Amino acid sequence: MEPTVKTQFAYHIAKAPGNKPKVKSLPSRSHVKEADRWDLGSLFTSDEAWEKSFSAWEPRIGQYERFRGKLASSAKVLAECLEFDSDFDRQGERLGTYAFLKTAEDTSNSTYQRMQGRFRNAASRAAQAASYIRPEIMAIDDARMKSLLSAKEIAPFRVMLERLLRHKPHTLSDREERLLAMQSEMSEASNQIFRQLNNADLKFGAIKNDKGEQIELSHASFSACLHSPKRSVRKTAFHQYYRQYAAHENTLSATLAGSIQRDVYYAKARDYSSALAASLFEDNVPAAVYDNLIDSVHRHLPALYRYYDLRRRKMKLKQIHHYDTYVPILSELESRHTWNQAVKFTVAALEPLGSEYCGVLERGLNGRWCDRYENQGKQSGAFSCGSFDGDPYILMNYQADVLDHVFTLAHEAGHSMHSYYSARSQPYQYYNYTIFVAEVASTFNEQLLSRYLLDRAKDDRHRAYLVNRQIDAIRATLLRQTMFAEFEKITHDLAERNDPLTLDRFKAVYRGLLETYFGPDFAIDDELLLECLRIPHFYRAFYVYKYATGMSAAIALAERVLSGGKKELDDYLGFLKGGCSKDPLDLLRGAGVDMEKPDAVDTALAQFGQLVEELDRLL
Repeated sequence: MEPTVKTQFAYHIAKAPGNKPKVKSLPSRSHVKEADRWDLGSLFTSDEAWEKSFSAWEPRIGQYERFRGKLASSAKVLAECLEFDSDFDRQGERLGTYAFLKTAEDTSNSTYQRMQGRFRNAASRAAQAASYIRPEIMAIDDARMKSLLSAKEIAPFRVMLERLLRHKPHTLSDREERLLAMQSEMSEASNQIFRQLNNADLKFGAIKNDKGEQIELSHASFSACLHSPKRSVRKTAFHQYYRQYAAHENTLSATLAGSIQRDVYYAKARDYSSALAASLFEDNVPAAVYDNLIDSVHRHLPALYRYYDLRRRKMKLKQIHHYDTYVPILSELESRHTWNQAVKFTVAALEPLGSEYCGVLERGLNGRWCDRYENQGKQSGAFSCGSFDGDPYILMNYQADVLDHVFTLAHEAGHSMHSYYSARSQPYQYYNYTIFVAEVASTFNEQLLSRYLLDRAKDDRHRAYLVNRQIDAIRATLLRQTMFAEFEKITHDLAERNDPLTLDRFKAVYRGLLETYFGPDFAIDDELLLECLRIPHFYRAFYVYKYATGMSAAIALAERVLSGGKKELDDYLGFLKGGCSKDPLDLLRGAGVDMEKPDAVDTALAQFGQLVEELDRLL
C-alpha cells in the first residue's frame, strides 16, 4: 500500500526496519494533495497541450529569415518584424514558463528535464535566427532611424527601440552576435550543474528536531532547525548540513568560478568596462547606486555589531555563532500559523492597498496560484513566476512553525501582484518589470505585514518578539544581501584581473567579509566559509543588491502610503502597473522615492539602529 500524506507539511511516515525510529520523510510529488499544488491550467491544461503548442511554435523560428536585410526599408517592415518577434516571444514565454514550473515541482523528473531542455534548445536556435535584428537596427544611420521612429507604425515599439539604440556601442556584427547566441545554452552549464547538485543530489540525512522526532534534513527543514529554541538542534543541523557542502566543495567552487568567468567573458565581448557595468547598463542604473549602498552599510555596521551583542546577552551565550542568529530571542513566543492563517494575515495587512488588490490576491492564494509544501526533489526556497498569459504562480516550501514563511508568502505575493497589474496594464513588450523594481513590490508587502502585526502586539514581550523579527528582516534583506553584493563585486574584480578563482580564494574573500559584517566578537565557524558556494543567486550575478535597494525604497514607500491619502496610493499602484514602460529609477521617482540619492538607504539603516535600541529597552 502506498504511503499517505500525514500532515499539512506533506510528510509521510516511512517504515523503519527493526527497532530503528521512524523518520518523517518527504513524499513523492504524486502523493501531494491536489489542493496544495498549483494549477498550471492558465498556461496549459496538460503536457499534451504543451506538446501541441510547442510543435506549432518551433517551426516559426524559420520565419525570422524573411525580415533579414529589410529592416531599414520602411517603417511597415520594421514594425512587422518587431510584432512577429514580440508574438513569437510571448508564445515562447508561455511554453518556457510551463516547462520551468514543471521542472521545479521535482527537479529529478527526467520527463520535465527533457521538456525544459527541448524548449531551451529551441529558444537558443530562435535567438540565433533573430540575432541579426539588433545589429541590423544598429546599422541604420541616425537620420534614417529618426525618420522611422516618427512613423505611426513604430509607435508601440518606440521606447523599446530607443532603449535598444543605447546598446549600439556594445552590439557586435551579425556574425559575432550569432556566435554569442549559439553559446546561450552552453553558458548555462554552471547554473544547471549547481541546480542539479544542490536540489537533487545532495542528501543531508536525518536529524532530530526540537520535538525529538527524526526528520529528513533538507533545505527547508534546515531553515526550520535554525529557528529551533534548542541550541543543540541548531548546532547539529548547521554542522550536518554543511558537511555535504564540504564533501563537494571543489565541484561547487568550480561551478561558481565558471559562472563568474561567463559573466566576465560576455562583458569583455561586448566592450563593457566590467561585468558590473554590463549588468547595471540594462536598467540604466549608475554604478554610484551600487557603490553608495555598500558605503552606507559599512558606515552603519556598528549598529549591527550592537545587535549581535544584544542577541548574545539576551540569549545568555558566551559566544554567538551563525546558527544563533535566526531563532527569535523570545523563542518561547514563537507561534504556529497554518497556510490559511498565513493567507488571512497577509491579505488583512495589505488592506491599505485597496479592495481590488486584496480581492485578487485572496482568490489567488486560496485558489491554486501556489505550490505550498515541500516534496521530494522540489526546488528549494520560494519564488514568484509571473507571465503575460498565465497566473502569477508562487512556489513555496511552507513550514507552519516558521514565522518567516508567513513573511515569505507576503513577499512572493508582492511579486505576483506586480506581475498581475503589469500584465493587465501594459502591452507584452512593456509588461515585464525589471528585477530592480520587483524587489520593491515584494519587500513593501513585508513592511505592511510587519506593521500590521506590531500594531496588534499584545504586550511588551510580544512587541519585542516582533521588533526582533523586523530587525532580522532588515538584517537579512539589506545588510546581508549587501555583503553578498560585495562578494560578487570582489570576485568578479578578481576574475577581471586574471586572479584564479580557486576554492581557497573564495574562502579567503568570504572570511574577510564575514569578519567585516559580523564584527570582532562573533564566532565564525569554518563551515560558514562554504556559504558562498551554496547561494543560488550568485549564478545570476549582481542581482542581490536589488534586495537591499528594494527594501530601502519599500520602507520609504510604505511610510508614504500609510501616512498619505488617495494620491500616494494611486502613485504606488501606478508604479505596479508600470511594467518596464519607464526606466526603473524613473518608475520609483513616480512612486515617490529617488534611489540615486542616499536618503532611502540611510533612512532604512537609521530605522534599523532605532529598532535595536527599542529591543534593548523592551527586553
